[in-house]
Amino acid sequence: MITSLDIHNYAIIDQLHLDFSDGLTIITGETGAGKSILLGALGLIMGERADRKMFYRKDKKCIIEGVFQVKPYQLQHFFDEHELDYEDEVIIRREITVAGKSRAFVNDTPVTLDILRKLTGALIDLHRQFDTQDINDVSFQLRMIDALAGNKDLVKQYAQDYKSYLAKKRELAKLINQNSQAAKELDFLNFQINELAQAELIPDEDTQLETAMKKMDNAASIQATLAKVVNTLNGETQSVQATLRDLASDLARITRFDPKIQEQADILDGLILDFEAVAENLETTLSDTEYSPEEATETRARLDLIYRLQKKHQALNVDGLIEILNNLSDQAKAYTDLEDSIIALQKETEKDRAQLIKKATTLSNKRKKVIPGFEKTVSKGLHELSMPHAVLNIDLQTKEELGPTGLDEVNFLFSANKGGELQPVQGVASGGELSRLALVTKSLVAGAIPLPTIIFDEIDAGVSGDVALRMGQILENLANGHQVVVITHSPQVAAKAHTHYFIYKKDEATHTTTKVKKLSPQERIKSIAVMLSQNPPSDAALLNAKELVEG
Repeated sequence: MITSLDIHNYAIIDQLHLDFSDGLTIITGETGAGKSILLGALGLIMGERADRKMFYRKDKKCIIEGVFQVKPYQLQHFFDEHELDYEDEVIIRREITVAGKSRAFVNDTPVTLDILRKLTGALIDLHRQFDTQDINDVSFQLRMIDALAGNKDLVKQYAQDYKSYLAKKRELAKLINQNSQAAKELDFLNFQINELAQAELIPDEDTQLETAMKKMDNAASIQATLAKVVNTLNGETQSVQATLRDLASDLARITRFDPKIQEQADILDGLILDFEAVAENLETTLSDTEYSPEEATETRARLDLIYRLQKKHQALNVDGLIEILNNLSDQAKAYTDLEDSIIALQKETEKDRAQLIKKATTLSNKRKKVIPGFEKTVSKGLHELSMPHAVLNIDLQTKEELGPTGLDEVNFLFSANKGGELQPVQGVASGGELSRLALVTKSLVAGAIPLPTIIFDEIDAGVSGDVALRMGQILENLANGHQVVVITHSPQVAAKAHTHYFIYKKDEATHTTTKVKKLSPQERIKSIAVMLSQNPPSDAALLNAKELVEG
């Protein structure tokens, strides 16, 4: 609900502040005093087009600011979606600069006019003559039917399930598309996999082969050097080992004369053993070092294969190639699993669709059940509002395909005249007829839908007497659970106000400005009496006004 409205520098308003309360707020006033200007200013914070020509003073910017309580409307998700700070009290401001530039703010955060329209559309239900109103909106028409049918929880559950169903359908379409491309990609993957698999790669194989190849390429040099070293160590004449043994024998003869000599002799014995081991190992290596042209050719061919695969797959080594092979195998498996995933998801979506159809059918049956009574009650209410021949017919058509609200399409068909052809509301009803139709229908569903602030502009145009009194009663009942603001010329409607504002013009030194006054109980009676008769009102008019207010 709206709690206050501030207007600065708009039309003939220099500065104006209005506080709004719960229930029914009535705005009356002199013709041309600015009642419609209030709605124009309100329209600016609802995202309507700004016109610099409407400035009160051309050298100052125009500011319209409204404060709203938004807790009942469950708008947290809207604020999160648009990255706005959420609070139960929201301040919406629209500024038009001297240069004509427009800016909009929600809780001091700049927003686009599109966001502004969406937010205020959930907060204010504005009915002005010849405006496009939500009674024209087929989605709102269906909401009203669902409210009367008690479908709130089922509609909510259906909407959640339908959203999940659409997500699965999108995923299924994605998988099917992937699968259509998979055959070509799978052929290529299998070619790469087979090529790598046939290579039968072994971890660290390239390093071992490169070492072996170097050994084979240098076999002659290795053999010559090993033979020379082994000869030197083990040769029959003047070998290193023979020399060391002679030296050890010489030391052994004198160790008894000095313990230190024995220590050195022991070290020399150890060296002899080490040399023997070295000689033995080198002899083994020498015997193993042979050059085989066939083996060298095979090793070189193996390395060539590995190098070619590394270059092709941009791998650093054999371990990298093995990792690539594993990844390609995983991809191929994923492709081959697509068909299983598609089959499984198709079964899921078919099951979900069957459940949705079941829920949609239940919704449809409940809607059909309440429609006749709703049509009858609305038509009766319109008859009481001086539309004796008005007829409302609700056309509910069942579609073949599921939609976000089920299988139904709704259209309100209306005729205001006797024998008139029933046509869609948006194409046949006048502004006044739409307002009365909106008043009657919304009064019937008000308890079931969290309606925003409802504002009616001269809904009582062309009616008086008992019809106006009946309209006032409907508005009063509607305002018992909702905030309703009505601009009216009817004393019968004004008498039902919980809060009554009077708009008037005041001549200043150089300008005429619009002013607003909240009327006291006595002032209300006098104002309504003037509406009934003249200014100043007669005693009879004052008495009549008092009866209307207290009645």
